[in-house]
Amino acid sequence: MEYDRQGDEQMEKFVEQTLLYDFYGELLTSKQRQVYESVVLEDYSLSEVAQELGISRQGVHDMIRRCNKILEDYEGKLHLVEKFLHIREKVHEIHKLTKKYHAEEIAAISSEILEEL
Repeated sequence: MEYDRQGDEQMEKFVEQTLLYDFYGELLTSKQRQVYESVVLEDYSLSEVAQELGISRQGVHDMIRRCNKILEDYEGKLHLVEKFLHIREKVHEIHKLTKKYHAEEIAAISSEILEEL
């Protein structure tokens, strides 16, 4: 059971990192984006990325930590991910209600919104 909870926490952290990167990744430098994408999104090891870029493993680790801090700071100021998640949740609720009451037009619109989010 401990492993399942740890796995869930890791998945939750990955989803959080992905969302933060989706919203604020363009605000990182190109090198930061390259390292972050390789390690976090593409699951390369720190050693692999370090070797490819000719920097130390510790340097890659530090850059990932810095990037996470930068992305979290942007979210702390702008709250775009929080707003996105809230809107998505509300549209899901609308979608469920429209199915219950057979409101096909509203269901179609809510589906369209969900696809765009």
